[in-house]
Amino acid sequence: MFHTSWIECSLILLFLGGNLPFQASQSNTPEQQKKPLATVNGVAIFETDLPADVRSQLARIQNQEYELISRALDGVVQEKLLEAEAKTRKISVKELIQQEVEDKAGVPTPAEVKAYYLGLGEKVTRPFEEVELQLAESLRKAKIQALRQALVKGLGDKAEVTILVRPPRLDVRPDLNRIKGSPKAPVMIVEFSEFQCPYCQSVQPTLAGLLAKYKGQVGVSFRDFPLRQIHPQAQAAAEAARCAGDQGKFWEYHDLLFAASGKLDSASLVQYAKNAAINESAFKTCLDSGKFRAAIEQDVQEGRRLGVTGTPAFFINGIFTSGAKSAAAFEKIIDAELTAAKSRRVNSP
Repeated sequence: MFHTSWIECSLILLFLGGNLPFQASQSNTPEQQKKPLATVNGVAIFETDLPADVRSQLARIQNQEYELISRALDGVVQEKLLEAEAKTRKISVKELIQQEVEDKAGVPTPAEVKAYYLGLGEKVTRPFEEVELQLAESLRKAKIQALRQALVKGLGDKAEVTILVRPPRLDVRPDLNRIKGSPKAPVMIVEFSEFQCPYCQSVQPTLAGLLAKYKGQVGVSFRDFPLRQIHPQAQAAAEAARCAGDQGKFWEYHDLLFAASGKLDSASLVQYAKNAAINESAFKTCLDSGKFRAAIEQDVQEGRRLGVTGTPAFFINGIFTSGAKSAAAFEKIIDAELTAAKSRRVNSP
């Protein structure tokens, strides 16, 4: 594990034009996986030969390492950008923040505070008069945060900043039969999910928004990861969705299940099939036969190999992120991947 002091030294060299090789969190890339870890009588042993539970732990550790370094690195980069701007203006960083952030944030007007209060709706149960000062302070802090982010972003756009740290990238295959969006999109999001998970449900509008915003550039592939111990109806729902897919109605049924808000009993699963204009008899036969149990288990085992422990879990071109993240969190990775793809096209012979 690297310390912040090492990162600071690296950044100083970076701003001076250095080209630092950084290999943290890279041991699980497809290229590295092809390199043997050991040989026995000339027979190579690769990372893929390690026990599944070990590979799962390694994936989690490597992702945690990257996230820790990335967060620390973001903070140090911001400090360096602010220091450079302050030096150019011949003022201190504190004065720079005062001029560009504190002064511009100002004090929220009574009308702004009132609008903020009304916007919170049922989240605030106390009368406006009792929370006015508290809300005014919260609103001012939010403005300060937004202005600081805008300042740093503007400085970063003008500066030469090269981030050498790269997220771990795993070899994750989409389910070609369950892709929404273009199957040839330069960015493929593979989602390990299940239908009884409230967080999986809450992130669906975000995914739909991403597909609309990046039409033709992003695809989403669904893979099953039912958390059977805590969500007893998730397995049956996964099998039902697969049976719907057998009739070409996976995504229609997928949307109905997530709109069901957890109502996933046997009768409801059949009713959703009717709502999706699925042949009821064939659907019931498929469901009763357990036709897709083995396929679902394959998805679960693949997820575990990749380090998935909960849902939803996403791999954006093999880059892992978990939980019901905001659109901005997805867009940060997507934009970087699209930029990289464009660069490869430009530089290709």
